[in-house]
Amino acid sequence: MPEEPPGRRGPEQQSLFDWEDPAPPAAPNRSFRDSPEARRMLDVREVYAEPAALDSPRGRQIMARLPDDVRVVEVPGHWRIPSLHGNDGNIGRWVRIKTETLVLGVKHKLTTRVNGRSADWIAPGTSNGCAMSCAYCYVPRRKGFANPITLFTNIEAILAHVRRHVRAQGAKTTPNQCDPLAWVYDFGENGDCSVDDLVCDNTADFIAAFRSLPTAKASFATKFVNPDLLALDPQGRTRVRFSVMPPDDARLLDIRTSPVPERIAAAADFLDAGYEVHFNLSPVVLRPGWERDWADLLDHLDDVLPARVKEQAAAEIIMLTHNQGLHDVNLGWHPRAEELLWQPDLQETKRSQNGALNVRYAIDVKQRSLARLQDLLAERTPWLRIRYAF
Repeated sequence: MPEEPPGRRGPEQQSLFDWEDPAPPAAPNRSFRDSPEARRMLDVREVYAEPAALDSPRGRQIMARLPDDVRVVEVPGHWRIPSLHGNDGNIGRWVRIKTETLVLGVKHKLTTRVNGRSADWIAPGTSNGCAMSCAYCYVPRRKGFANPITLFTNIEAILAHVRRHVRAQGAKTTPNQCDPLAWVYDFGENGDCSVDDLVCDNTADFIAAFRSLPTAKASFATKFVNPDLLALDPQGRTRVRFSVMPPDDARLLDIRTSPVPERIAAAADFLDAGYEVHFNLSPVVLRPGWERDWADLLDHLDDVLPARVKEQAAAEIIMLTHNQGLHDVNLGWHPRAEELLWQPDLQETKRSQNGALNVRYAIDVKQRSLARLQDLLAERTPWLRIRYAF
């Protein structure tokens, strides 16, 4: 049967988890990564890999978890693969490539950058790209026409760098919006660590490393509920930030992610498993009815979250940032999303902190909208402390 033309498929976010028949009960000690849901998210058929990545212990571990008939293509570097990133014919296969393709590379430039917003520091990431397909994601803006997961296999070198950096900071003596006591290191800036865990132990290794770093915390944001992470014993040294938005927006924009109510419902389980649990109100997309739907979402948070989650929760507010190149790519696979994301009458061009030229809501529009959302938070979820708004 021929594929439907790009852009005519319905939203795929809910379909990842909605099954007509209930799944059979899991076998004892069976991991989530072996489940039908996980395989629907990531069913790898081809691997592009640097030879050094394939030859590493982590590379061999990843390959051992994949089917024997996976096609392997060796490439000189993970960043530019002409048949993948540079091929505009891939736009119509945007989601399929994310599902079936994996890239393995070696991260050569190990740097830790100052952040000061969500975290004190941005650690060298263990991945770049994602199997999910959020229409507003900033990561593919530099890659072109495909953005599957790239996993970095030199995890020992990455963690050695981070340990040295943490120890060089000493104790945190001045509280800030990131954390009052610990230096916070974001290690999931360019991917989703919960999804990476389906094929790789990089996330588990990062969490384990921070158990022995009493002056610091690891941190990552996620839109995917992976129950396997509950067994990693973070001992309070890892902060997970569940990204949430009104469910109607998520069904259109957060393609292939866990439904928003499921992310919220997971908060107590993750707290009980030893994580610090925060929320990202992200991104805030302005459209008719946005205030009403955000008020309903905040009411839902207030209704379903237990007191123990509320007592330690904090949140970030992140207004939508978009980009001309990503707009053009989205028009090829999900044009309906651009009806919300691309609004020239409300947006203006602005150069971001990293030097990229992006599109954001005009400053007066952004300020009014942030003020209104903060009023809603004060009314509906007064317990939810806002760490920062951007």
